[in-house]
Amino acid sequence: MDVPESGAAGPAAPDLAEGFPAATLERWRELVAGVLRKSGVSEDRLAENPESVLATRTYDGFAIEPLYTAEPPAADPGYPGLAPFTRGYRPGGGVPTGWDIRARHTDADAETVRKRVHTDLMNGVSSLWIAVGGRGLPAARLGEALADVHLDLAPVVLDPGDGYADAADDLLGAHADADVPDGRVVSHLGIDPLTCAARAGRRPDVADAARFAADRAAGRPGLGLVVADGTLVHNAGGSEAQELGHAIAAGTAYLRALTAAGMDTADAAGRIEFRLAASADQFSTIAKLRAVRAMWNQVLSASGVPADRRAMRLHAVTSEAMATRLDPHVNMLRATVACFAAGTGGADAVTVLPFDAAAGLSDDFARRIARNTQSLLIEESHLGRVVDPAGGSFYVEALTRDLYLAGWAFLQELEAAGGAAEAVADGLLRERVDEVWERRRRDLAHRTAPLTGVSEFPNLDEEPLVREPDPAAVGDSWFPVRRYARDYEELRDRSDAALARTGERPTAFLATLGPVAAHTARASFAANLLAAGGIASLNPGPLDGAEAAARAFTGSGLRVAVLCSSDKLYAEHAAAAARALKEAGAERVLLAGSPDDAYREAGVDAFVHKGCDAVALLGGLSGLLTDDTAAPSAKGASA
Repeated sequence: MDVPESGAAGPAAPDLAEGFPAATLERWRELVAGVLRKSGVSEDRLAENPESVLATRTYDGFAIEPLYTAEPPAADPGYPGLAPFTRGYRPGGGVPTGWDIRARHTDADAETVRKRVHTDLMNGVSSLWIAVGGRGLPAARLGEALADVHLDLAPVVLDPGDGYADAADDLLGAHADADVPDGRVVSHLGIDPLTCAARAGRRPDVADAARFAADRAAGRPGLGLVVADGTLVHNAGGSEAQELGHAIAAGTAYLRALTAAGMDTADAAGRIEFRLAASADQFSTIAKLRAVRAMWNQVLSASGVPADRRAMRLHAVTSEAMATRLDPHVNMLRATVACFAAGTGGADAVTVLPFDAAAGLSDDFARRIARNTQSLLIEESHLGRVVDPAGGSFYVEALTRDLYLAGWAFLQELEAAGGAAEAVADGLLRERVDEVWERRRRDLAHRTAPLTGVSEFPNLDEEPLVREPDPAAVGDSWFPVRRYARDYEELRDRSDAALARTGERPTAFLATLGPVAAHTARASFAANLLAAGGIASLNPGPLDGAEAAARAFTGSGLRVAVLCSSDKLYAEHAAAAARALKEAGAERVLLAGSPDDAYREAGVDAFVHKGCDAVALLGGLSGLLTDDTAAPSAKGASA
């Protein structure tokens, strides 16, 4: 093989676009319109803006478009390490070390915490997040749990609840016992009276907490003091912009209180850590973490803080709301996507909650997987070796801009109401979050927001995970943690109880009319939907007409039947089959397909179709089949 001499010109690269029409936005719109036209979209909508048909609205009111271009340009994100810090406050990003891998500990037993802390630190964890006080480890035993920790190298972040004073003093005492000079203390007190008050439904006392924090800060320049926690909003079902707005409002309230307690503004700002949720919606997570830094930069700029001291401590935690008790191993996949997004978005510290956290206290295997998820992304996927890897994406930059604007608008609403403390005290924050939660809950019920392994592709034969209760879990609270899967999990719990009581799950009969090719698609759809509510299905195979369906149903001994077939066979047999099934004793007859009044008149009670209210439908069936009068009504299920 002949190798050209150095500097010699090689053969010209082929023009791969030769012979193809130029790719333009107008041409793309023509192609989109052609596809949508076949789907029955009106010409008026296509003529105005065909891609708007494909756009989706966020809970914050702006649209996610199907295509993003350089026009109109998004706001200039600046450079890494420079204001507005959209791209991070370090010029080199996470290169080469990645981010701080932070492990959460919620055990109440000091010896257990001690062993698990040692395991974490020996296997990649670089900081510790420990629940102390009424929500976990007794404060007096914190020193015992940290006996093996080099506290000048591995920072400890407290989650102390209302007992922050005792927890803080015990943490600082542990540092003194370990001969760590005050000037080398790099841990964080985790004081957060706003979240504590929101959970309890009372007025926050920010001033006293700030005075205490300022006193402990004296002589300890590396000690973190307070946490501005946006996960409060996210885990209650709120939107990304609400989480951003509350986090910045909380940070602003703490900044004011700390300066009122005598601290320098820039020093106080550097002692505040922000905490946001990372979810499986990776693009929203990436954009949210980029937007929050720019928002805080704006607040600090207005407060007179020099640009070189506007860095934000940003801790991302995988979403509690997205975690499921059902099919819990899928949580590993959700957490991996969320962790990827947190790293890509530039979080300084990341906590991956173990996949079994929704079931209770995590076991050692789940904790190991949580650690290794982060290690793999840093060490093997080299995610930390690129500065702001999402930067420059038209979509990410536009989404960052839109979330910044929506988050800033919510911040202004909270500030106009008197600030974060007043918004918590008078219920405004809860009211706004509840509005979004109701919309989100409807989407979950209608399965337009699917949950893999729960509302989609459920496994009725899975063995449930059994874990001890987590003492730090948020129980009944005025500001609750609302896991997205909860309505489906309650239905499955009812089914499990029936199984334990009778030896059988509630079951529906699938009246599969016609050959396999005619009924399989809808029978599979119906079986999948029923299983989401803990209802098993009996498929008898092809049934030739109404009489055959009625005979098979009678032989099954069941109480509910679901007609499954093609539209063509429905037109020929559905009405007769519905009447025959009712005469055969069916207490409820459903049809897998779009609602049709003609079938209602023949005896069909509800319709199983894409977009139906699955929770209401399944609740009614579950109540009937388990004889549970507390089950929700199926009224409106076919809407």
